[in-house]
Amino acid sequence: METSTLWRPTGPEELALVEASGWRAWPPRLPDQPIFYPVLTEEYAVLIARDWNVPASGVGYVTRFAVRRDFAERYPVRQVGGREIRELWIPAEDVPLLNANLVGRIEVVHEFHPA
Repeated sequence: METSTLWRPTGPEELALVEASGWRAWPPRLPDQPIFYPVLTEEYAVLIARDWNVPASGVGYVTRFAVRRDFAERYPVRQVGGREIRELWIPAEDVPLLNANLVGRIEVVHEFHPA
């Protein structure tokens, strides 16, 4: 089985829900969040966690997870800035399918706090 590695910058509330799942599932999206968007590079995830999540919530995390490649390829990759600023756009209603296609656990690879 081939997998794709994705990253997700998260704040403490979302991370607590991931931890409560045993590090095996992303929580459902909130009503005003129609898309779940993991990012395609670790560098972009670090930028978001450090520069956006820390000011917004006092801490930022970068998570890494693997998903079955055939599942990930169903969804469009969106370039939302420079060449390396790319996200996978998964509709909120498909988050349970994403969770069913995770391979292994979601892991925290970086943690950022105010300077």
